[in-house]
Amino acid sequence: MKNVGILTGGGDAPGLNAVIRGVVMRLGREKKESYRCIGFVDGWAGLRDNNTVELPVEKVGQIIHEGGTILGTSRTNLYKDPGHVQKALASLKKNSIDALVAIGGDDTLEIAYYLNRDHGANVVGVPKTIDNDVNGTDFTFGFWSSVEQASDMIDDLRVTTMSHHRVMVVECMGRHAGWIGAYSGLSGGADYIAVPERPVDVQEICDALKAARAKGKTHNIVVVTEGTSISGVDVAPRVVRDKDGNWKLSTEIPRDGFGNPVMQPGQVGEAVASEIQKRTGFEARALALGHLQRGGTPCAYDRILGTAYGVAAGSAVVQGKFGHMVRLNALKIELIPMQGLIRESQKEPKKYKLLPTDFLDMAGLFWERP
Repeated sequence: MKNVGILTGGGDAPGLNAVIRGVVMRLGREKKESYRCIGFVDGWAGLRDNNTVELPVEKVGQIIHEGGTILGTSRTNLYKDPGHVQKALASLKKNSIDALVAIGGDDTLEIAYYLNRDHGANVVGVPKTIDNDVNGTDFTFGFWSSVEQASDMIDDLRVTTMSHHRVMVVECMGRHAGWIGAYSGLSGGADYIAVPERPVDVQEICDALKAARAKGKTHNIVVVTEGTSISGVDVAPRVVRDKDGNWKLSTEIPRDGFGNPVMQPGQVGEAVASEIQKRTGFEARALALGHLQRGGTPCAYDRILGTAYGVAAGSAVVQGKFGHMVRLNALKIELIPMQGLIRESQKEPKKYKLLPTDFLDMAGLFWERP
C-alpha cells in the first residue's frame, strides 16, 4: 500500500473537486499496486499542522459538479519560516506519504517545486487559477468558469445600463494578467478593456466612450482588471490595520505571505467610474465582480479539464514522475518539469503567463476611436 497526499492551495477555483476526484479514481483503479489517498486540509497549512482527512473512492464519486474544494484552502507560505518547512516534512514522514499531489497556482506550485528541489519530496503539481497566468500550460482549470460568470454578469448589467444611459465600469480579478477581463470583455461587447499588460491613461478610455456616443450609442460597458495601471485616476484610501492592530486610512497596498498585493474589490473600478463621469459628463457606475468569479459550479470545460489533469497527476505518481506538473499543450495533457517555470528563489521576480497583446489588439477593433 502506497500513501498519496493531496492538497489544494491558494485561491479556490471551479474544478478543484474534479481534479481531486480524478487523482483518487485513477489511483483507485491502478491494478499493479494499491494506493491510499490522504487529503491535507487547507493547503500547505494542513501539511504543516498535520491536519488530514481520508479520501476513499466512495467519498469523491459525486463531487465533480461542486464548486470550491472539499479539502479547503489557504494562502500559506511554508518558506517564510524554516520551522514550518520542517513541520511539513515531518508530516509527510508521519503519514508515510510516498507522493504528494499539490493543486494550485504559481504560489502553491512554487512551494511544491522547492520541497522537491531542496528536500527530495515526491511532488506532482497541477496548475490552477482563475487568472490563467501559470506558465507552461495553455489553460488552467477554473479560468473558463470565471469567464462564463463574468460574461453572464456583463450581459445582465447591460440591461440596466441601457435603461439609464449610463457607463458601467465592471472590475474583474487579475492582479498580474488580464485574461479574465479581456476574454469576458470581448465576449460581452465592452467599449473598452483595460488590462495589466498595457498601462493606459483614463483619458484614452474617456475618448473611446465619447466617440461611441457620437456615433449614436446611448450606453457603455468598460471592463477593467484590478491590477491595471491606469494613470489620471485617484484611488481612494482604504481602511487597514497598522502593525499595532489599530485601524487607519492608507493608500498602501497590503501584501500576502507570498508578496502578492491584496486587492480591495471595487477600488480601481470606482476610481475609474468617478473620473469618467467627471471628464465626460456621462453618468457612471462601477461594480466589482469580486469573488463571484470564483463561485458557482464549474462549467463543463473545467470539469473535463480538471478531471484530465487529476487522472494525469495520478498517472505521474504511478510512473514516479516527480518534480513535474501536468499541463494542457495544444489539446494534449502532458507532464513538464517545474524547473524553469518557477522562480528559483522568492527574492526573484515572479514569472507569469501574460495575455498576448495581439488578443487585446483584436478586441480593440471593436472600440470606437476619436
